[in-house]
Amino acid sequence: MKIGELAKRSGLGAHTLRYYERIGLLPYAARGQSGNRDYDESILGWIEFLGRLKTTEMPIRTMLRYAELRAVGEPTRNERRDLLETHREHVRTRIAELQTCLTILDAKIAGYAD
Repeated sequence: MKIGELAKRSGLGAHTLRYYERIGLLPYAARGQSGNRDYDESILGWIEFLGRLKTTEMPIRTMLRYAELRAVGEPTRNERRDLLETHREHVRTRIAELQTCLTILDAKIAGYAD
């Protein structure tokens, strides 16, 4: 699929997709006869996963490391798992922090109800 279609289907702009490719978050796309990028359908799942990592505040350098390991394949399976497990702990900590904030907000709002 061409970059415009990928942008539409992924929700990311073409500029962002080109940037992700340039820094190594996306693998280089095959090029058609006209020189335009031609992405495989499977890239959509990877882009969705990158979006989840971004939403959960994974630093881009860690995302890049994960992408590098992913490109190597099976020999890096344990390292990729470890990286994700470490990030999962960060996400759990952040959720707990946000839950505390929500509890405080709820108490403050309840105070206005009286």
